[in-house]
Amino acid sequence: MLYQKPRLMIAALKGGSGKTLVSLGLLAAWRRFEQRSLVAFKKGPDYIDAGWLALAAGPGHRCYNLDPFLMEPDAILRSFVTRGAAYDGALIEGNRGLYDGVDAEGTCSSAELAKLLQTPVVLVVDVTKVTRTSAAMVLGCRELDPDVQLAGVILNQVAGKRHETVVRESIERYCEIPVVGVVPKAAGDFFPERHMGLVPTQEHPKIMEAVAFAAEVMRDCVDLDRLWAIATTAAPLGWPLPVDKTVTADGYPPVTIGVIRDSAFQFYYPENLEALEAAGGRLLMLSSLDLNRLPEVDALYIGGGFPETHLELLANNQGFRDSVRKAVEGDLPVYAECGGLMYLSRGIHHDGRLYPMVGAFPCEVSLGRKPQGHGYTVAECVAGNPFIPEGSIYRGHEFHYSRVINLDNDVDFALRLRKGHGIVKGRDGMCRHQALAVYSHLHAVGNDFWAEGVIRQARLRRMASSAYAVGGAERKGELRLNSSMS
Repeated sequence: MLYQKPRLMIAALKGGSGKTLVSLGLLAAWRRFEQRSLVAFKKGPDYIDAGWLALAAGPGHRCYNLDPFLMEPDAILRSFVTRGAAYDGALIEGNRGLYDGVDAEGTCSSAELAKLLQTPVVLVVDVTKVTRTSAAMVLGCRELDPDVQLAGVILNQVAGKRHETVVRESIERYCEIPVVGVVPKAAGDFFPERHMGLVPTQEHPKIMEAVAFAAEVMRDCVDLDRLWAIATTAAPLGWPLPVDKTVTADGYPPVTIGVIRDSAFQFYYPENLEALEAAGGRLLMLSSLDLNRLPEVDALYIGGGFPETHLELLANNQGFRDSVRKAVEGDLPVYAECGGLMYLSRGIHHDGRLYPMVGAFPCEVSLGRKPQGHGYTVAECVAGNPFIPEGSIYRGHEFHYSRVINLDNDVDFALRLRKGHGIVKGRDGMCRHQALAVYSHLHAVGNDFWAEGVIRQARLRRMASSAYAVGGAERKGELRLNSSMS
């Protein structure tokens, strides 16, 4: 089966070169000025850039992640094609430098993803304090792997007309690659950064003005028609027929999965939420900042985010914190990642003060000035837990400035890390009652057991509370009433 839609990857020589400004500006400009509807993808595990790309793509749009480390090639192809089929085309934002991967061969790089998806690449080049040398850098990218379809260059941080002329002539003469855009200095001032990326959309004071600004920059500074023509050169893409690896509802009513999603907990892959829905879940979005108690749910999902920027609000909402703790003690299935782990601890230390949190896990969290864990993770599940089968391989990523301290000795860990740091060196996945807390962020496309595990435990919870009929003892037996995955 063939897929043939215009598609383009925006890549760069390094992180911080302006890929996101260009990517979200192009999405917004094509939508606003040319009425093209594009689906957005982000290469790698990033949440924040993906949030901006979804916003730029238009109301109701989502940005999906493509990650060769977390996902098998067939899974990437399937996700890309099925999620892009309804749109006019697709735009993929790369990450870091074009050839930067996990090793010297560039494994899992943006370049390898572009080749897998047979996608033309436009390179954003930050030309701050450089002229002809930029041609050498672009030429190196072209020659390092001729199978990468390097089809255009956009210059960023251009100081003036003379600067532009020298750089453009150098690249087009020596590289034989067209310069299709020239972005002046200061065009990215609308987009402040935190840590290693943009401030999340939920915290930016003028998000719509920022997106409109980026669209206008692209309209004025790049050749939109030429870029679209490049996108249409993408070859037909062969792709595997869909294989449904999720559980099906099997006649069961949907179970209610509470998702704490607010400005403190923002990091959710849309694929994870879609996987829960496909497996039989009804998602109920909750706010840890506004609700005074946890409503009735069959399971709870707490993602990552920036709880450290909301410590006063989280600590002051004692009613909600207490209700979450009681729910955990009452064996509610809870899956918590990174910021969610922090929230379930006894408290978070920051600037000499301890802010009380849920207290479901016997530990505290301390915030540092440098990352305590950063990069991809690979773990083997070595102990029983509600969601992850023993013996399975869990692939994720971590990026946290916090660390767990004052941890009680009787805590069980479900995951033994082959790569990454985790909660304590070499271990991740604290398990208590029916709650599992991890520093690693999991992506459902590469870990297809996860949604199945969450829904299974939610159904068991529903059965235990006698809230719905399951069709007799025979059907009950099918659900395998065990308290942990094995």
